Amino acid sequence: MKTQDEQLDIIFYHRQGWSQRQIASKIGCSRKTVKKYIEQPAAIGKPRARAIRPTKIDPFKSYIGERLKAGVGNAVILFNELREQGYRGGYSILKNYLRLLPQSSPMHVLANQTTVNSWVLRLLQGDVSNAEIAEYTLGKLDAERIETLRRCVLDRPMAYRNRAMTVLLSLHGTPQREISRCLYLHRKTVQSYLCEFTDEGIETLLGSKTRGIKKSQDVRYKEALFAILHAPPADHDINRTTWRMEDMHRIMAEQGHPISRDGIRQIIRDAGYRVRKARKVLTSRDPAYKEKVQAIQAILSQLTSKEKFFSIDEFGPFAVQLQGGSSLVLKGETKTIPQWQKSKGSLLLTGALELSTNQITHFYSEHKNTEEMVKLLKILLVEYADQECLYLSWDAASWHASKLLYDVVKEINSPEYRATHTIPTVKLAPLPSGAQFLNVIESVFSGMARAIIHNSDYDDVAAAKAAIDRHFAERNTHFREHPKRAGNKIWGKERVEPKFSESNNCKDPHY
Repeated sequence: MKTQDEQLDIIFYHRQGWSQRQIASKIGCSRKTVKKYIEQPAAIGKPRARAIRPTKIDPFKSYIGERLKAGVGNAVILFNELREQGYRGGYSILKNYLRLLPQSSPMHVLANQTTVNSWVLRLLQGDVSNAEIAEYTLGKLDAERIETLRRCVLDRPMAYRNRAMTVLLSLHGTPQREISRCLYLHRKTVQSYLCEFTDEGIETLLGSKTRGIKKSQDVRYKEALFAILHAPPADHDINRTTWRMEDMHRIMAEQGHPISRDGIRQIIRDAGYRVRKARKVLTSRDPAYKEKVQAIQAILSQLTSKEKFFSIDEFGPFAVQLQGGSSLVLKGETKTIPQWQKSKGSLLLTGALELSTNQITHFYSEHKNTEEMVKLLKILLVEYADQECLYLSWDAASWHASKLLYDVVKEINSPEYRATHTIPTVKLAPLPSGAQFLNVIESVFSGMARAIIHNSDYDDVAAAKAAIDRHFAERNTHFREHPKRAGNKIWGKERVEPKFSESNNCKDPHY
């Protein structure tokens, strides 16, 4: 003979729609035994006729019926309420009593998972009105919150729909276990949603859960990493000539920017470099690297409206001929250019970028030498004659640091020369050696090359010059009309903002 609990389970599973075969397999008995208890449910627990013994639950049956009609079907909630009413019986007595109630009782309607799933499906399809939701949640929500939850279920992504439906089912009295089964959520997830709803409200529960910007996308981490890469490892007391991943990872953490090795790799890749290229491009071996960078930063931080700072360099020489570059082609086609071409001439461009106004001054040269630098200096003195001081910054090319050039600057700054000519003072702020990545004009030249040199096929040198002159004229006009000391990338062409920064990578590795 089966125990009373097993007999009750047989009736319970039968009312849930289980077949006799499934019940027999679950309980561990024959189908004849299952059939006997199904056909004679009144005989459960009473193998022979005897007087019905009163139970401790009897005085509270009317109260239980009222609570079930009110929609409270959770056995744990009912048990706690009964204990407050004076009930001294066990939880299993109440549980067995609820199991034997007719199928039409609120407890069985609630326990039936199919019914819960059906209501959730109707809710997802928009077939449940606000009034029905108010009745379903037993009047525990106002109209505004009901509408908020309903719109969340209908319009928002699944993660937020699950939050809203968890709240609605819980307010109806659905146990967390049933909510977990219905929504395919872990019980701890359901519990966390309900705790957040209870402690912080619907607005917090349904608010956007932003995780914040990734460190590999954070400007602070990018600048800190490239400031490290641009200095030789010896500056950080590392006895190496090239950077290693473990060294970068450690130094970043020591400087208050802890980031994973994968994050460091991502920053370098996003900038267009690989770690192996850092050994050739990103590192300056100038022993006075930090001192020179700090001197330039000090000048820029105190630059007045009567002072101008110029980034100077040359572009070229390059041949005027059919040029390659990226362009749209049909699938299966390959754009080609002849390996051997007859040159239509060559161009060498000398230019100066004024950082505070983003204005370019340029001319065409025959050679890269000191005479061209002196020529540029005189052009700038005439163009910016109303200024008090001009700062000239360039890389460590030999003609940028020649004795002749320093003599010319010394002569210009002499009292005798200044007494005769009304011109600004000239001061030099050279970049560290091997630090072309700090030369801001490289970024402007890169943008110009992508815009009008790549994919070009000018008829002659004059046509190429006209295109370059127009490009810089339009650029200067743009910044005169929209003044910006440190603007964004020009028309999406230039690699970085035209400003001086120790973390800059102005030089395009592809040109």
